[in-house]
Amino acid sequence: MTTALITGSTAGIGAAFARKLAAQGNNLVLVARDTGRLREQATELHDRHGIEAEVLTADLSTEEGIAAVEQRLGDRRDPVDLLVNNAGFGNKGRYLEVSMADELTMLKVHVEAVLRLTSAASASMRERGRGGIVNVASVAAFVPRGTYGASKAWVVQFTQGAARDLAGSGVRLMALCPGFVRTEFHERAGMGTDNIPNWMWLDADKLVTAALADLARGRTVSIPDPRYKALMGVVKLTPRGLLGGVSSRTGRKYGPQ
Repeated sequence: MTTALITGSTAGIGAAFARKLAAQGNNLVLVARDTGRLREQATELHDRHGIEAEVLTADLSTEEGIAAVEQRLGDRRDPVDLLVNNAGFGNKGRYLEVSMADELTMLKVHVEAVLRLTSAASASMRERGRGGIVNVASVAAFVPRGTYGASKAWVVQFTQGAARDLAGSGVRLMALCPGFVRTEFHERAGMGTDNIPNWMWLDADKLVTAALADLARGRTVSIPDPRYKALMGVVKLTPRGLLGGVSSRTGRKYGPQ
């Protein structure tokens, strides 16, 4: 059996990764802030699939939380073969409406934690000559829309650059860029979703299946749905100035309420 470590494992995309990887026979290290939910998840996956599910309570907005996960990723006696950097959140409000403390917390989770955990995992994986890392970004990375999109753009660029630097080492890295997914994400951020068209919503389990297939193919960026691939194709052809205005209006229509 191989072992996968998933941050933000108890809900949404992280929980879908946990279900899929457990069903495939992988042991898991489940990382989130809520110990009770982690234990319930671990018990359910163990009982259903017969895998070992380790619980690691960690808040990735803190130094202690990041360091605890770094230490687990660096354990050569019980190595992690797949890292899924999924933990993340959104802030309600436009630039300057969100407190600086909340903005910096987002960067801690989306940027610093991703950098440090990817580095810890990559070092161990390169020694063994194999391993995979999925850094969950967003299609928001491709449009000029606030701190959230900027942090996810960093995730994409960082992952692509690291993948090139580690080419030939046996370590595969991929940035996963989903669109709207029905999870707890918007509810936690206090964002309304009633105005988002049904066709824009993705199923988390199908998304994860497509993402793992893209990782196996060696892709460094995965947009796991034909609808969003088409939209991102249009984005690439749109002048940046015009795109900025469109993304701002779209954000007001489909973003925080």
